[in-house]
Amino acid sequence: MLRQAQHDSLNLPSLLLKTFEHKKTQLYLVLSGIFIVNALLAEIIGVKIFSLEPLIGRPDNLTAGVLIWPVVFVTTDIINEYFGKEGVLRVSYLTAGLILFAFLIIYATTKLPPAAFWLEVNGKDPLGQPINIDFAYQMIFRQGMGIIAGSLTAFAIGQVLDATVFQLLRRATKGRYIWLRATGSTLVSQLVDSFVVLYVAFYLFGNWSFDQVLSVANTNYWYKFAAAIVLTPVLYLAHFLIDRYLGKEETAELQQEAAADVSV
Repeated sequence: MLRQAQHDSLNLPSLLLKTFEHKKTQLYLVLSGIFIVNALLAEIIGVKIFSLEPLIGRPDNLTAGVLIWPVVFVTTDIINEYFGKEGVLRVSYLTAGLILFAFLIIYATTKLPPAAFWLEVNGKDPLGQPINIDFAYQMIFRQGMGIIAGSLTAFAIGQVLDATVFQLLRRATKGRYIWLRATGSTLVSQLVDSFVVLYVAFYLFGNWSFDQVLSVANTNYWYKFAAAIVLTPVLYLAHFLIDRYLGKEETAELQQEAAADVSV
């Protein structure tokens, strides 16, 4: 019994290390899952432009995808805080590949010949007006082909900017003021992202005027600006929960490793 106790005590540091590594891996998987799902959803629903006029009394418009995009950049900041720029770019490249794969599959389905009964049973809207459900399907999803070109371009530029500015502000403030590096990196990256995605998707590949691009991009950006401010408490809540999950000493060590990311 004594020998077993001595053996267990000698292996305790190794067991604690394994537990920490497991928790760290689980944390990265959960954050990556949240990031990927919301980024993919934002791309798919981004084809819809909706009006804010009923809400604010002004004829401003937003893309539907921008509604959940704040979740993506908040998750980006949390990943950056604990896994550094390399951790952000790793999941960003994976997400870009998955978005491309998803849209290739969607595009392929628009080429499939529609079943006659499917066209028939969906041949009228609730008011009895005739519709072509296959044409509607193609129109919605093929519109996303331009969006994917714009989104992947903007996504790549925006994520690199976000990750880089976050780490630069982190070093400039010596690890203090998480709200500053999180909000600052988001505001810089989304200024570029908001314009690039709409310009490529709807101006180069679509039928929008340049003024329409500027108008919607401006509204999108200010929405993201407001969301970045409003969601700042979420960052502090995430820090609190992660500190409890990993342990304060382990969390501090992980943050130091992230801050020392040599790729910045």
